[in-house]
Amino acid sequence: MRLGIRTAISALVLTSIVVSAVGVHLLWWRTAQQVSQTLANTINDQIVSAVGDELQSVTSEARSSMMAVRTLLAEKVFDPHDARKREIAFRSQLLSQPTISWVAFGWPDGSFFAGHKLGNSVIEMLEITPDRNLRINRYEFVGNDLKLKASWFEETDYSVTEQEWFRVAKETNDEYWSTLTAHPRGERLAAAFSAPLEIDQKPAGVLAIIIELTRVSNFLSQLTVGKSAGAFILERDGKVVASPDPDASELVALKTDHPLLPVAVDAIRNAGSAYEPGEGQPFNTTLTRDGKAYQAGITPISFPGWSLVTVVPESEFLGPVQMTIRNLLIGLAVLIVFAGLLSAWLAQRLIATPLLKVVNEIRHVERFDLDKVQRHPSRLAEIGNLSGAIGDMAQGLAAFRKYIPADLVKRLISDGNGARLGGAVRPMSVMFIDLAGFTGMSERLGDRIIPLLSRYFDCVSLQIQSHNGTIDKFIGDAVMAFWGAPSPNPDHAVDCCRAALACRRAMEQADLVDDHGQPVRIRIGINSGDMLVGNIGSEVRLNYTVIGDAVNIASRLESTNKAYGSTIIIGPETRRLAGDRVVVRELDRLAVYGRAGGLQIYELLDMAGEGDGTPDWVASYEAGLAAWRARDFTTALGAFEQAREIRKEDAASSAMIERCRQQLENPSGEDWDGTTIARTK
Repeated sequence: MRLGIRTAISALVLTSIVVSAVGVHLLWWRTAQQVSQTLANTINDQIVSAVGDELQSVTSEARSSMMAVRTLLAEKVFDPHDARKREIAFRSQLLSQPTISWVAFGWPDGSFFAGHKLGNSVIEMLEITPDRNLRINRYEFVGNDLKLKASWFEETDYSVTEQEWFRVAKETNDEYWSTLTAHPRGERLAAAFSAPLEIDQKPAGVLAIIIELTRVSNFLSQLTVGKSAGAFILERDGKVVASPDPDASELVALKTDHPLLPVAVDAIRNAGSAYEPGEGQPFNTTLTRDGKAYQAGITPISFPGWSLVTVVPESEFLGPVQMTIRNLLIGLAVLIVFAGLLSAWLAQRLIATPLLKVVNEIRHVERFDLDKVQRHPSRLAEIGNLSGAIGDMAQGLAAFRKYIPADLVKRLISDGNGARLGGAVRPMSVMFIDLAGFTGMSERLGDRIIPLLSRYFDCVSLQIQSHNGTIDKFIGDAVMAFWGAPSPNPDHAVDCCRAALACRRAMEQADLVDDHGQPVRIRIGINSGDMLVGNIGSEVRLNYTVIGDAVNIASRLESTNKAYGSTIIIGPETRRLAGDRVVVRELDRLAVYGRAGGLQIYELLDMAGEGDGTPDWVASYEAGLAAWRARDFTTALGAFEQAREIRKEDAASSAMIERCRQQLENPSGEDWDGTTIARTK
């Protein structure tokens, strides 16, 4: 049985008041305990998430710096023994990655070079020779520039070959994470990410990215952990890795005087066999110290052997909860009768009826029927504001029809894709259109180009949408559209070709002319293949679009029209999928800019059955193309000249004639295969 909203709200209000009065009286203490645990777990989860994100950021920056420096050395962009270039590379990484404290490199002979960041204003470059002499260059910021302030030598006992990060990375020939305390100029707890380096397939040394954990302690001090709670990173035996310290940095040593640190150490030590970091399961416990009760949460984190321990005093949240519940009992006992009757009447009169109207308007928005949304005034400000907000939302969404096709939004909603980041690889077709000579036109016309662009966009947009296409974006004078998404379309290649021909006809019928009175021409490139389609972008802004190699080829084919004097060029996969439903001329085998291999390209002439069939000059041109590839340039020259004679001013035939003459005068080598290589995009 289904109830109306009036009956449901009235019954719900009365029932909730009665049940609350009885339930609170019986369960208030149990609720207080559950609230205590829930709050502790919530605080722990928030801290775990924040610390996990910070450690992920730290490790990502370490890996990024490792990859950058390792690539520079491995690819021999500079010699690792070149002190000046080495300093520049290491300093740039320390400046660009805020969490990194050291960038270091050790040679097997004991030589060592490193950059060390001291706070945010000083960088020291250290070099240790095999005979244990330490040279230090100190750089400081003067304004926005980093200047060398001092340089001196010291003796040192530091040996890079004895360090765990160097030794293990070299022995295993693999990346290695480790903790360390020994540094060339003192002891500080740090984490090191090291990896062996090979140059010309020969071992050259070990590169390390080192993060002093005082920065992690500084981060822990910035977390809002209740009023008096704390978060700590400890090893399994209770040794401190990081403790909240707002002053901790490469210049200031970590202080371990936080009042809750002993509680955190007791919690992890007393956990015993019930908690093992390697198993990845968190552990919650309650413990008492100095007569005070604490909730402690122990959670393994990404670094092996480390655990995040959060400590929350129960008095922080349990005391106020108990007092609040007692006050509620008294208030509920007095107000239950009066509030029950009054709320039932008000719910029906002031809430239920207006809400039903608002729900109906939300349904219109849900179906994207924005023109049907109406505003409903109400005596309750919240419901009136809600109705007004829904009306404003509908009005705002309606304005976006100029930017986003309404049918696309409806299909995305019906498919359940929504606006989530991600996509899928599908067989699709993509089209690029632009105006020939637009750059010169825009320079000459200035803002007077806008009406011409508007008419041009109107013409092609109408044809694309009427042939099942989705307009992706306008890029200057270019239009990008695709077929096959969001709804699958098995005839995407044919529909795309038909739309391209319709765009050409629409532009011819529009009689658009430039500032010289010449007809405005368009160029179109089409390609088909597997493409990644979906919501692509960032969490704050998405674009439903397609990307992939097939898309890039379509863009190149559009500009290739310039070389062949054509209007529409399609790729080989589009030709295969369209089959005998299109009339085409094979233009050439072309290696588009940025690709090594050649691919067959075709000029789209018409749809099969909609014109006079294949023109005679196509056979002459393709015969010439076959002779060209067979290196029979004399026969090819004759065939191309015949095609040009039949089809006057055929730029493609003229271009091939010129190539044939060049081959006859200066033949290519035996490795020539008839592929034309595009030199520009």
